[in-house]
Amino acid sequence: MFKFAAIFICIAAVASYINYRYIKLPSSIGLMIVGLIMSLVLIGLGTLGMDIEGPISEFLGKMDFGETLMKGMLSFLLFAGALKINLNDLAEQKFIIGILATAGVVTTAFIVGTVLYFILPLFDLPISYIYCLIFGALISPTDPVAVLGIM
Repeated sequence: MFKFAAIFICIAAVASYINYRYIKLPSSIGLMIVGLIMSLVLIGLGTLGMDIEGPISEFLGKMDFGETLMKGMLSFLLFAGALKINLNDLAEQKFIIGILATAGVVTTAFIVGTVLYFILPLFDLPISYIYCLIFGALISPTDPVAVLGIM
């Protein structure tokens, strides 16, 4: 099964090179397109009768995604993103970053929590306001890897 993973990584690397060299799309968009194409190819192979779903499902079923993400991928993503940060640009924008990291997150948490509090009863799911605020606080912080992708 690791052969499939190695093949997909090689395809992604070759496609990234082609994108960087010739197509010149942003790398995140290029990789998303490659992922979409690879998914469509796998679906096509499945409809042609090749048993692709079984081995992939078995491989993914054995993998602890939380462990893989937190101890495997996240550190590399953050490290690679941190290498690209220009500290001078970051220092110039420190006031805006501070405002967005504090007031923006708190405001978003309250907005999401309040909207959720009023929308959920429409679906017969009344939840306490404090739980809605907790949910808002959980989803409001910005994903640092996503931010690094657009910097």
